[in-house]
Amino acid sequence: MTAPSPRNAPRNGPRKAPRTRRDARAANSRSGKPRRLWLRRILWAALAVAVLGLLFVGISYATIKPPKPNDIATAQASVIYYADGKTELQRISQINRESVNIADLPEHVGEAMLAAEDRGFYQENGVSPKGMLRAVIVAIKGGGATQGGSTITQQYVKNYFLSSDRTLTRKYKEILLSIKIDQQQSKQQILENYLNTIYYGRGAYGIETAAQAYYGKSAKDLTVEESAVLASVIRGPSIYDPQVAPENLKNVTTRWNYVLDGMVSQGWLDQATRQAMQFPTPIEWKPPTATGTNGYLVQLIKSELKAKLKLSDADIERGGLQVVSTIEKPRQDAAVAAVQESMPADAPDLRVGLASVVPGNGAVVALYGGADYATEQFNSATDAKMQAGSTFKPFTLIAALKEGKVNLRNTYNGASPQYFNEFKDPASDKPFSQQGGVRNFGNTGFGTIDVSTATANSVNTVYAQLNILATPKATAEAAKAAGVTSEVAANYGNVFGTSSVKVLEMANAYATIAAQGKQATPYFVTSAKSADGAFDYTVNPEVTQAFDADVMADTTYAMQQVVQRGSGKTALAVGRPLAGKTGTTSDNKAAWFDGFAPQLATAVGMYRPGPNGEELSMQDVGGYAEITGGSLPIKVWTAYMKVALDGVEVQKFPEPVYMNKSSLQPTPTVEPSTAEPTPTPAETPADQPTQPTQPTRSPTPTPSATPTPSASSSTGNGNGNGNGNNPTPTIPRPPAPAQ
Repeated sequence: MTAPSPRNAPRNGPRKAPRTRRDARAANSRSGKPRRLWLRRILWAALAVAVLGLLFVGISYATIKPPKPNDIATAQASVIYYADGKTELQRISQINRESVNIADLPEHVGEAMLAAEDRGFYQENGVSPKGMLRAVIVAIKGGGATQGGSTITQQYVKNYFLSSDRTLTRKYKEILLSIKIDQQQSKQQILENYLNTIYYGRGAYGIETAAQAYYGKSAKDLTVEESAVLASVIRGPSIYDPQVAPENLKNVTTRWNYVLDGMVSQGWLDQATRQAMQFPTPIEWKPPTATGTNGYLVQLIKSELKAKLKLSDADIERGGLQVVSTIEKPRQDAAVAAVQESMPADAPDLRVGLASVVPGNGAVVALYGGADYATEQFNSATDAKMQAGSTFKPFTLIAALKEGKVNLRNTYNGASPQYFNEFKDPASDKPFSQQGGVRNFGNTGFGTIDVSTATANSVNTVYAQLNILATPKATAEAAKAAGVTSEVAANYGNVFGTSSVKVLEMANAYATIAAQGKQATPYFVTSAKSADGAFDYTVNPEVTQAFDADVMADTTYAMQQVVQRGSGKTALAVGRPLAGKTGTTSDNKAAWFDGFAPQLATAVGMYRPGPNGEELSMQDVGGYAEITGGSLPIKVWTAYMKVALDGVEVQKFPEPVYMNKSSLQPTPTVEPSTAEPTPTPAETPADQPTQPTQPTRSPTPTPSATPTPSASSSTGNGNGNGNGNNPTPTIPRPPAPAQ
């Protein structure tokens, strides 16, 4: 045999068996075996996951139970409790539903719903694959399982069996149940159950009660146009019900057109008939619950739940919530009693708002917004805006102290009238020499007085000088920092409360002073949890340090003088250290008393709305020659605080520090003229404004202000019981109900 040639012989000689594992791995690496091995492992792992997944889905599908059509009728009621967490304030989920047979309804009722929500209803197997994919993608991106183009079947499952939790787990259960229901029930059964249980707003669950709430008729009598409206509002009653907000009419009209066009595209409505249709405006609806004084509280609490927890009306109404409010029943009862017992019986058109806030925390422990929410939904404590009058003077004092411009022992000329260039209005048609006049209430003159005395008697001519020193901008900023959320004009007249504010924000702003500068956001809900475990909320009060304690100590001391020797003497009946401020606008169109103890701040504001929303004078009303801050408002305030503070530890306010000692001057810093111009026939009387107030006018480069009317605001009326008297423009507000 011929020996192999060197070319055919193995290059490295015969292969040897690997001696170690390392040699084996090296050999396998050269041969490509590891790649095939890992590929097989991946395939086996994927198969195992798939089998386990299918097994899990199969078990879930077999064990999960579909909802019953009447489950919603036995839903657990949502309950709002007082602050003690035990006493019920209101039940807010009285389910309003009446089932109907779909065979008794016109076909267009169901067709309108399908055109709005699920045009592929009859072709689907309970779910929409595209919608499922979209939901997964959104969730993976961090948006939560909030999207998905849910089918009618999915919506039925979500709303009446599962929780409101927006997670992939809930979405998974929803999909399984939807598929199972689609296999067990006919399409007509599913549609009937859906129509009978979906929430339409206005407290209505199901098509029958919705037809009554929106059109005052039975569902069997609904027209195509009306059916399209009801199919439109379920997407979000709060944004599609025209009664909720004016802009909702545009929203629902757009949606209504979409529904009708969908009915045409599906062959359920011919184009000619559709073109002739007119939008049928729903009837006015009044809520059957939330009546009396507590109705205002319920609405505020519900609004906070929607804002903070992102709950919808349906989430709240369907039941299961346990809500603990900040409202303390003894104090709330005291607020209602104080109003009912103090208000004159022969003046039913008077309106009063009361709000009571815990300083340094923000909890609203009592609020009076009106006598009966069922008859008037306008809340006098949170909706009504009135000029603040002299209750704004403390903000000017805060600004002056903070800016280092004043010491409480500074003295100023309290004569009346006085004339200041800064208070002149170039836009006025009066001679320039007759502008800029500031008068005290009743044109009462005071001699040279210090800041505390000027605060006690609400001396306008002194506070005009303080605002010139502090600057109107600083006054506006102080009000905002304290908690006034309404816009405050930065003009010289703002010291006299020419800006319009709400009772609750003034109570909260004064609570900031009571808390030695700690400003808190007011709130109504302490805790809330759902029966299904979707959320468990506990409030975390929002508190910031708005002012230095020294500024607050001096401000509080000056405000104590109002109660001890000024226009707030009535409050002495409470029998403990108090501070506060009266306020009355021109023609007595608004009257205030706002005050506090260290542990509680309360504001009371009063006005009289006219038939067209204008503000009427409160002169010769209810047996009063004029209602001022030092009369009826302080009477209500005192009656309430005597009860609200009963049993509460008596605490003293911090002693004044008399900051800014370097600002003490032997003579006034501001030099006004006390020479009154010769009156002309057009001259306004001494106790009235000398020029019209324009609260929103911006100051000109040469300081101009909301003119003199602010000047007539004051509390000095010669006997120490006067009140701030400021001009009040007409403030838009709903007409007062017929009495």
